[in-house]
Amino acid sequence: MHDRIFLSSPHMGGSELNYIGQAFADNYIAPVGPHIPAFEREFEAFLGQGHCVAVASGTAALHLALRLAGVGPGDEVVCSDLTFIASASPVVYQGARPVFVDADPRTWNLDLEALEAHLSARRRAGGPMPRALILVHLYGQPCDVDAAAAICAEYGLALVEDAAESLGSLHAGRQTGTFAPLAAFSFNGNKIITCGGGGMFVAQDKAQADKARFLATQARDPAPHYQHSELGYNYRMSNLLAAVGRGQLEVLAERVEQKRALFAGYRERLGAEPWIEFMPEAPSGRANRWLTCALFGDDAHSGYRLREAVRLALEEENIESRPVWKPMHMQPVFADAPFVGPGADEELFARGLCLPSDTKMTEADLDRVCGAIRRAVKGQS
Repeated sequence: MHDRIFLSSPHMGGSELNYIGQAFADNYIAPVGPHIPAFEREFEAFLGQGHCVAVASGTAALHLALRLAGVGPGDEVVCSDLTFIASASPVVYQGARPVFVDADPRTWNLDLEALEAHLSARRRAGGPMPRALILVHLYGQPCDVDAAAAICAEYGLALVEDAAESLGSLHAGRQTGTFAPLAAFSFNGNKIITCGGGGMFVAQDKAQADKARFLATQARDPAPHYQHSELGYNYRMSNLLAAVGRGQLEVLAERVEQKRALFAGYRERLGAEPWIEFMPEAPSGRANRWLTCALFGDDAHSGYRLREAVRLALEEENIESRPVWKPMHMQPVFADAPFVGPGADEELFARGLCLPSDTKMTEADLDRVCGAIRRAVKGQS
């Protein structure tokens, strides 16, 4: 059996162990320590703007963002339908109700035309507007944040960027997660850089960042004893994870180029085949290509059969792949949530597969994956 090729596994750059060693040498093994504020400062410097709070996960960062955006019980929050559940779960944590909007096949991101049509119809009917919009940069594909912000301004929605998958992605030459007042990044183990976990809350207003830091540390009041005037969370990142994050941030630019090179390698080897179509790149942005995603077949029915044949064949050869995210409106937990759009993302789910996008892959690994894909497709013809 060949060595396993992973979908996207951690890739250390070298400095992580040095920073971890510092933490051990200084005995900052408990949650707090100097690597946390250092990581936050370095992340702010990378973004070029905003105020950062290192937290336990991207989900925690998004939850804090929704709370600071004023989302509460009874509110509605618009969310991308084609996404990971962590984009939507914090809406429910706040007692609010998600409204899912279909994907645009041209970008796979939230269909802004469908969103505007929905909001316009609600205004004409005299109905209440949603409280906020969570805009997901899917698989590192940058959304048209300017257009989304204009819609939010027109209809009075707070805008929150879910940039969990898009660190290193650019919209109009600017890093995602810096357009909206509030944003969230993830450092989960499979992301383009990782702390083994963790996330980053980003606010353009320092007061909101300070409030998020307060809430993330159990909302402890400034007193010598433990006193709490409001409910908070145990959401702060640990010093050890921040140490890893500092080392990872140093190699982010290299990882983006490696991810994009992998995508280009797949397209060079398979792009001319009639049975595969790769995820497009938005014309106004530069994706980090966190995962190389492709559609198989010509329609939902044939594409599903071919996608599954490829996925199972890859697994037989010890190669990890994964279907694209199952749309939220198709998830049992959200069976009663409103859905806006014709259901274009149902076909993306049926035909879509995330191919191995591990930055440690070699050209030989890429040849091995593509060869396995070709054999699987040939076996179906």
